Amino acid sequence: MSNHTLQMHYIAPLKEMQFVMHKLANLENILQLPTFAKTDVDLDTSSAILAEAAKFNQEIVSPLNWIGDQQPSTLQHDKVTTPPGFKEAYHQYSAAGWQGIIHPRQFGGQNLPRLLNSACQEMVNSANLSFALCPLLTDGAIEALLIAASPLLQEQFLPKLVSGQWSGTMNLTEPGAGSDLANVRTRALRQNDQSYKIFGTKIYITYGEHDLTENIIHLVLARASDAPEGVKGLSLFVVPKFLINPDQTIGERNDVYCLSIEHKLGIKASPTAVLQFGDHGGATGYLVGNENRGLEYMFIMMNAARFAVGVQGIAIAQRSYQQAVSFAKERHQSKDLGGSDGPVSIIHHPDIKRLLMTMRAYTEGARSLAYFGASIKDQVSENTSLKNVSEYQSLYEYLVPIIKGFSTEMSLEVTSLGIQVHGGMGFIEDTGVAQYYRDARILTIYEGTTAIQANDLLGRKTIRDSGAITQVIIQQIIMTEIDLEKNSSTAAQSMLSNLRLARKSYEGVLNFILKEHQQQLKNVFAGSVPYLQLAGITLAGWQMARALIIAQKNMPDDPDFYTAKITTARFFAEHLLTKVPAIAKSILEGGMSANNLHIEQF
Repeated sequence: MSNHTLQMHYIAPLKEMQFVMHKLANLENILQLPTFAKTDVDLDTSSAILAEAAKFNQEIVSPLNWIGDQQPSTLQHDKVTTPPGFKEAYHQYSAAGWQGIIHPRQFGGQNLPRLLNSACQEMVNSANLSFALCPLLTDGAIEALLIAASPLLQEQFLPKLVSGQWSGTMNLTEPGAGSDLANVRTRALRQNDQSYKIFGTKIYITYGEHDLTENIIHLVLARASDAPEGVKGLSLFVVPKFLINPDQTIGERNDVYCLSIEHKLGIKASPTAVLQFGDHGGATGYLVGNENRGLEYMFIMMNAARFAVGVQGIAIAQRSYQQAVSFAKERHQSKDLGGSDGPVSIIHHPDIKRLLMTMRAYTEGARSLAYFGASIKDQVSENTSLKNVSEYQSLYEYLVPIIKGFSTEMSLEVTSLGIQVHGGMGFIEDTGVAQYYRDARILTIYEGTTAIQANDLLGRKTIRDSGAITQVIIQQIIMTEIDLEKNSSTAAQSMLSNLRLARKSYEGVLNFILKEHQQQLKNVFAGSVPYLQLAGITLAGWQMARALIIAQKNMPDDPDFYTAKITTARFFAEHLLTKVPAIAKSILEGGMSANNLHIEQF
């Protein structure tokens, strides 16, 4: 077996994706909402779109994954060259319309549901995480401009961003300002023509410089003259790499240059740039919305990116699982415990099965939760009742940090288990599975670390509304428990007992947070990441419980698929949901031990 044949190309799990979209997330109902009904897309069309996405990513994007890791992007004279094949694949990606799938038709998009887009995004990220980062950031820039930019800026920039002819970036971080954006020092000086001159340095800019598109549109957080200190003084600016002529053609080079690109543990094909603005008189920028509201606008982009990064976690976990299964079926070692004449493929061994089932259950649970979240977002603007709009929006905003934090943390475990299944060969780069682990490592860090997601979930999404949305979710879980009570199967009863214990633990932690946060804030926040993990496992388990119920009802349609779905759901209940009470105990009792050492004692 040659080194090259050890690597496996990606195969999109279309049947699984369609099950989740159709049976759990109600794609049929979403397609009938007024906004999407105008697109004339039905279930058959959506299936054709998914099949085309699978074909493109399997044949064009996936083969570039290993190449990009081995031949990363390079910088020479402030110009970045992406790995072989990336430019051609990106042009095909844009020409096929994948960049504009969820964006308004007004600007050249297709206005399709986020639920459908989530599956398409999962595929491109499974195929090649580094490649997918460019359209991911462009989507975020489009979202921010749609919400906050003037009609003039929208007409100038959105059509070519939506088409993929141009790409977008997010510029927040500086050498002295990481997660604490109050320290941003990039300056914006007003000009007589209503433009601004931008001066400063931004770091960790994904696809901040590259050769995939003819122009790069930077969204930059900066502080205008006389702005207040702290985050309240930040404004958002559009700063194109090349200025735009009145006839919409590309003009002269703007005063923004790439100083360097980072050498990274993973996602090596994705150029992570240090950008310098204004070394030659000032980079021309255009204000988005109003001064001093930049962080508010940037959070629109950030929320879109955070959900997308959660999908990245699911995607890389799926890729790792697929290759681990393939290897386990081919690798022969040791006799079967049930008795055999010679070595059997290692998938016969109980612990290998346990590892693979853990990978599978985590991935399916996280996917179900993310697609459910996408379906909630699709329904936000379609509710005529203001109360419903508010509740759907609040529910989606509650889910985003969980989807981002839980899915990315689980991707680390799953990709690590993928290496374990391969044994020593997994530690060798030639198999490709080490790349998944290295690529996944950034996911819990960028677009807000897991701790930032957890603090957001605990502070803004739980304490601020006195647990109202959490209670809405808990009531929905109880309704699923009632459905399980009517089902006498062993799998359903196992799910019921473990989901109920998890839900009660979730309630207990919620009550603790609401009761104790004023008296012992630091101890409560010591449990913020465990709270996020507890919520993630519980909510993913709830979706798997729903999947179990649906699978049992539909068993005659596809016995093999639905039996596997029931077994995976039961495994989730018995191996993953069982972790929740222990996590809850660490939150309820462990805050003091996390905080009590003096700084000098570390």
